[in-house]
Amino acid sequence: MKISPAWLREFVDLKVDNHRLAEDLTSVGAAVEGITGNGDSAIFEMEITTNRPDEMNHYGVAREAAAIYDLPLKAIRPSLPSALKSSSSKWIGIAGGPEPVSPSTAPFPIEIQEPDLCPRFSARAIKNVSIKPSPAKVAERLALLDQRPINNAVDATNYVLWEIGKPTHVFDMDLLEGGRIIVRKAREGETLKTLDGIERKLTTDDLVVADARKPVGLAGVMGGFDTMITEKTRNILIESAWWDPATVRRTSRRHAIHTDASHRFERGADFESTVLSCDLVAEMILASGGGELAGEVVDVIAKRMDQAPIALHMSEVRRILGKGLSSSQVLYILRKLGFDATPERTDDSECTVHVPSWRLDVSREIDLIEEIARVHGYDKFPNTLPAFAGSVIETPEAKKDAKLRSSLLGLGYDEAISLVFISHEDATKFSAAQAVELANPQSEEASVMRTSAVPGMLNMIGYNLNRGINDVRLFEAGNIYEYGDGRSLEKKRISLGATGSVLTASVNQPARAYSFFDLKGDIETLLSHFQHGSVSYNPRTSDYYHPGRSARATMDGAVVAQFGQLHPDVQNAQKLRQDVFIGEIYLDRLYNHALYEPIYEALPRYPAVQRDFSFVFDDSVWFEKIENAVAELAIRELRSLAPVEIFHGGSVPAGKYSLLLRAVFQSNERTLREDEVAQWSAQIIRALEQLGGSQRA
Repeated sequence: MKISPAWLREFVDLKVDNHRLAEDLTSVGAAVEGITGNGDSAIFEMEITTNRPDEMNHYGVAREAAAIYDLPLKAIRPSLPSALKSSSSKWIGIAGGPEPVSPSTAPFPIEIQEPDLCPRFSARAIKNVSIKPSPAKVAERLALLDQRPINNAVDATNYVLWEIGKPTHVFDMDLLEGGRIIVRKAREGETLKTLDGIERKLTTDDLVVADARKPVGLAGVMGGFDTMITEKTRNILIESAWWDPATVRRTSRRHAIHTDASHRFERGADFESTVLSCDLVAEMILASGGGELAGEVVDVIAKRMDQAPIALHMSEVRRILGKGLSSSQVLYILRKLGFDATPERTDDSECTVHVPSWRLDVSREIDLIEEIARVHGYDKFPNTLPAFAGSVIETPEAKKDAKLRSSLLGLGYDEAISLVFISHEDATKFSAAQAVELANPQSEEASVMRTSAVPGMLNMIGYNLNRGINDVRLFEAGNIYEYGDGRSLEKKRISLGATGSVLTASVNQPARAYSFFDLKGDIETLLSHFQHGSVSYNPRTSDYYHPGRSARATMDGAVVAQFGQLHPDVQNAQKLRQDVFIGEIYLDRLYNHALYEPIYEALPRYPAVQRDFSFVFDDSVWFEKIENAVAELAIRELRSLAPVEIFHGGSVPAGKYSLLLRAVFQSNERTLREDEVAQWSAQIIRALEQLGGSQRA
């Protein structure tokens, strides 16, 4: 936002130069990001936060400067000639029904049919005006702010907007049919050609300013083309209203219009500035174009917008800010900012603060304390440690989180964070759970809470690949969200993503492509940190995994992870140009197991005995079934059972495979006898034959 320091100096007698002023404004939150030009042509490029619409104008910034330097702020008091004698005095009414109160007494009747959306509407009529270019000072100041001068009437509204922050609008009064203004909802089928020349189809959700027959303006957003000011205009109606911010925001987005007026109305305008802004515009038009006022101001208040007073306790001020401020200093700072602070007790320990109409962002005691701190100066408070009672309590899963994170970093993965919002399409593609809908989504691509962390991981991998980074290792720890049992459920997950190449052990060999077994090794490393009885793997993974190049990990009967290569169809749909491997670890299940704690055990004193078993099995018999069948024999001396060799083809029939198993027997108490080993071997052979295996000679 552009602000002219020369304009500011009209309201505050500043002694500092522009650079010092910029630094001091920044220190209190009105950030000046840059200065262009010199002298009266200097411009501040300011970053005004959305909660401070009162600073989106020169008078608001001048108010801040006056508080910083403890200088008086010059009041704005427009000087207007007397109205025509045929008019009544200032007319104030309460409206809301089909007819305004006492319409016969108003120089230009105003009817408000939507008092909740337009609590106040002020207007002034001027007759016999000459439309001409604006005076040089007005045109030059608007040009400095990148505003194109149009004519003296329109420029007056823009000038007042940048001076006090209140949007106004001017109508050609002779083009308003029926001699009245009506604030209402648009009717089905109505259209409005706005000032930008676009014919817009209105809906019944649009709030409009209308005459007796048709809409003439989109409330708080943009005026109508048919009633705009031209060189033929002689009679003008000046309008200044207060519009509901949410209504303006929805209308602006619905019609894809963003104007200086909607920008301010969306954030909240000053309810008490409607009459003042009307008078300022009228003063400028009369000074440049002549004419006379047609009656006094018409000020229809359909609903009061009073802000509740706030109780401020000095004990709370000192608790948060320290003991460096006295009660008198606190009250003085608040009064400099326009707050009305009244002590409630003789010792000033508590006071009631009435918030000025332009400070819509202040509603709590802590807001007042923040105002005191920033104007006093954060650098003036002594360094003290905050008061704290109690101790830091570590969450039950903190050690498990830290163990997995350190392991993943050690394995070469980088931690990443993705959005928790995904599209309906991704929610359906990557999960069978019911998604949690967002009440007010920003777009269809982010319309539900994520039911899987895979879409976010694929987006991050694609982002890296599109920027020339072909070797990617990422992990993300976070929650996924499902709807069940009538409520939203959160489940903790870790997602892995990898693509590219892997360096070999020898510097003389080229890097090889990352494979399924690299990812499986990383998953095994992570699972090994938790105590368990058994871990097995099977190929029953989700549809978005490549069949035959993916697996599901089961720990003590519960599925704790699935991982593998992304399905080629999904890879093509995501526009990923190389093979991608992903993994999902279900922490809500894995964390049912305690972290593994190494236990010392002396090496056996007695020798181990190995026996090999060569069997032919159907392809449908996984090693998990073989391992479970042998485990059920409960042979205490069986130390391990591992596959040594797997063979397909040759003399092995189609649909079958040959498996060489190696069993290791050992006792801690004695040397094993041959007959014992033979008995256990026979039990293993029978168990494998019951699975359909046939022993090879």
